[in-house]
Amino acid sequence: MSIMELKNVWYAYHPGNPVLKGIDMEFERGRMYAILGQSGSGKTTLLSLMGGLDVPTEGSVLFEGKELRDIGLEAFRRNGVAFVFQNYNLIDYMTPAENVCLTAKKDPITILKQVGLTKEEAKRNVLKLSGGQQQRVAIARALASDAPVILADEPTGNLDEDTAREITSLLKENAKKLNKCMVVVSHSREIAVQADVVFRLADGKVQIISRKEIINQTVIAP
Repeated sequence: MSIMELKNVWYAYHPGNPVLKGIDMEFERGRMYAILGQSGSGKTTLLSLMGGLDVPTEGSVLFEGKELRDIGLEAFRRNGVAFVFQNYNLIDYMTPAENVCLTAKKDPITILKQVGLTKEEAKRNVLKLSGGQQQRVAIARALASDAPVILADEPTGNLDEDTAREITSLLKENAKKLNKCMVVVSHSREIAVQADVVFRLADGKVQIISRKEIINQTVIAP
């Protein structure tokens, strides 16, 4: 059974010029989804609609079978979804442990160790960590919440290839282990290869890309 569903979703910043054109998508717990597309194709807009940061011009976004507007966007953002941003969005005067405590009801050190940070690193100011370490903190913060849906916007965009591969594996592993729905917007081939389901967004429409297509392509999206 799907935890999130988009039904005939349209979105336009300006009347007569839609960015999304009748999108239909379903998402389940325990799986990692990748959404690929060129810059300006509407990937971030789609993620904003799924996260309750905006509402469709037409159509419905459903969480556990209920329309987000009926649940209440603020209530959904508070309880239903967690975000991982490319630029981390950490509180820079706090430590990793303090950042995770903003969403965690459990020991933050345990969660940070799970994503590869040591106890000592968990107690440093986040600005003293590398980009890869800061992204791990951002992921830990999302995983620490009770939200069943995690939305990640280009989570490996600022990272080197090896670190990006580790972060991608971390996202997929925790989607399954914690039974969360992980939706990742990205240009990354690594994320596309590891995802359970891959969508391509182009000209306002989505299509599912097969694993064979992904493996045979050297460039996923410009």
